Amino acid sequence: MAIRGIESLDSTSNDPDKPVSLIVDHVVTQHAEGASFLWLLRDGAVFRPDYSLVDLAKLDNRLEAHLDGLRIAGEAGWNLVQESLFFSESGELFVAAELSFESGAQKRIDAVSKMAANNPEATRGIVSALGWLPYEQARPYIQDFLASSSPRLRHIGVAASAIHRQYPGAFLPDAMSDNDPLLRARAFRAAGELARTELLPKLQSGFADPDQNVRFAAAWSATLLSVNLHSLTVLRAIAASPDPNSAKALQLTVRRMDLAAAKAWQASLSKQKVNLRLAIIAAGAIGDPDGVPWLKKQMNLSPMARVAGEAFTMITGIDLAYQDLEKRAPEGFEAGPTENPEDENVEMDTDENLPWPDPVSIQKWWSNNQSQFQKGTRYLLGKPITIEWLQEVLRIGRQRQRAAAALELAIRQPGQPLFEVRAPGFRQQALLGLSSR
Repeated sequence: MAIRGIESLDSTSNDPDKPVSLIVDHVVTQHAEGASFLWLLRDGAVFRPDYSLVDLAKLDNRLEAHLDGLRIAGEAGWNLVQESLFFSESGELFVAAELSFESGAQKRIDAVSKMAANNPEATRGIVSALGWLPYEQARPYIQDFLASSSPRLRHIGVAASAIHRQYPGAFLPDAMSDNDPLLRARAFRAAGELARTELLPKLQSGFADPDQNVRFAAAWSATLLSVNLHSLTVLRAIAASPDPNSAKALQLTVRRMDLAAAKAWQASLSKQKVNLRLAIIAAGAIGDPDGVPWLKKQMNLSPMARVAGEAFTMITGIDLAYQDLEKRAPEGFEAGPTENPEDENVEMDTDENLPWPDPVSIQKWWSNNQSQFQKGTRYLLGKPITIEWLQEVLRIGRQRQRAAAALELAIRQPGQPLFEVRAPGFRQQALLGLSSR
């Protein structure tokens, strides 16, 4: 992969006012800062409604180019990366961990591992670095983490195994019984991602766990793997509560419920003001065009308009921006943090990357096209849900749509691991038989 910064050194090194060492430092610094910054971008991009697989792959290729620049810089690159570890930010930790594992230099690996054991913020960046590497290259390090005496390092081993969709053997059921709740929760979730149906009895033991994240992970995995009334009850309770996992619980619950029961539950949620947003998401996840008239009404409510538009797209497949079915934000509308120091609202706008639907234009479109949709049939992006169509959505959909397709595929293909839509884009393209563009 070409690295312009490194290649351009020869053309600038004759400048008497710019010593070669300063030029090298400047370029390497750019690669180090660029790599950590792009990791932060892709960390959010994997969940964004406007990112496709092609977009993700382009972003990941840019990130890989900066990593390549640091590899070429050798010791100078590592020294800069090592200095950035002082800040203990996930992006910097990803870069340091990726270069450490790739180099095989034990001192570097020990330094990163020590930081992971002592700093919970380090976990995500290091797990991501192991996921970035090809599995054969990451496997020995994953095995070391799994065999560690530290629960935090074992957590990294379980998470990295799950990202690669590789079963870690007896380490997984052992982790499901660990005293550390973070490790238990990750192990329970991994059981579902890896489609380990033999662990269902173990999963059921987590439904009454004192830790809410463990309860969610156990119920989520059990529900993904089987039609389990007990796990559905637990997930429904989580979905309808102010739990950080409520939206994830809802997304899977309605997909596992009988259509009539799912629609009845969605209608019940829609009558509760506090759960209106969840009801809108549920309508899109259910996919029955019978819910479109209700969704169009929600598009007139500023706080809910964009998520209602997204749910409409989930069912119909219509790109609101491309089809000119969007409008400008309502005058005076503000969401998320403002520049006013007295404003106590510090929450980010969760819908900022969604278009504002134009209810009038959408009504015209629906009047002309609703005959193409049959009530009582579940749709995703405009087509009835089939395995063939879900596989195509993994190729052409946006990230949230692809995540929905992955869940639906896992439900319809027992024993097949959940497709990882957060994996490096270039790796996903290879798995899906797509050329890198």
